[in-house]
Amino acid sequence: MVPPVQVSPLIKTARWSALLIGLLYGKQRYDYLKPIAAEERRIEEEEKKLREERERIYKQLSEANSDTILK
Repeated sequence: MVPPVQVSPLIKTARWSALLIGLLYGKQRYDYLKPIAAEERRIEEEEKKLREERERIYKQLSEANSDTILK
């Protein structure tokens, strides 16, 4: 078995720097996108309520139209 090779301090520093920069970028991007996603969820919820209300009204109308003496 070959003994492990010593990694240069420059490479170690570059790796840790890239990791920390990636974490900071991810946090910043998350904070930027979070309110946008919350607004989209709120709008989708409102649209869902409207869609359900329309479906309920349509169902009531279709039931009212199907009730006849001819049944």
